[in-house]
Amino acid sequence: MMTRRTFGLTALGAALGTTALAGAKTAAAETAGKETFKVNKTPEEWKKQLTPMQYQVLREHGTERAGSSPLDKTYSPGTYQCAGCEQALYSSDHKFDSGTGWPSFFQAIDDKAVGTSVDKSWFMTRTEVHCSRCGGHLGHVFNDGPRPTGLRHCINGVALKFVPKATG
Repeated sequence: MMTRRTFGLTALGAALGTTALAGAKTAAAETAGKETFKVNKTPEEWKKQLTPMQYQVLREHGTERAGSSPLDKTYSPGTYQCAGCEQALYSSDHKFDSGTGWPSFFQAIDDKAVGTSVDKSWFMTRTEVHCSRCGGHLGHVFNDGPRPTGLRHCINGVALKFVPKATG
């Protein structure tokens, strides 16, 4: 039974959630407006190329559910590319099990592969990480990773494409 109290709490939760989502999209728009990228497409072009979940994460700064990506537990030798533009982003040599449910790396494949920006959505300040070639949102970087960097690049698996290392 819905009481005035539960109705009020439900309405407050919905309002706060909507505000937080709007803030996330505003942050995404600000990042996109400040940088220029080599790969530029219209939203319609991205929607044709990407799955709905890839579009939500890469283009709208969404987050996939923890533990939903098979790439979280992939430890084969290879390279992780941007699912939007296929730029090499991370190496399996830098991957580790963070226990978070998302693929985690202690560094990018090189200094120019990813870019960062300040993300003030969800009532906190974080470091957002994106593909330096197409601007696709990848995830966030935290200061609780292993040596040698002490960083944890917590990346949405749906934003990545794994390319196994060639054998032979």
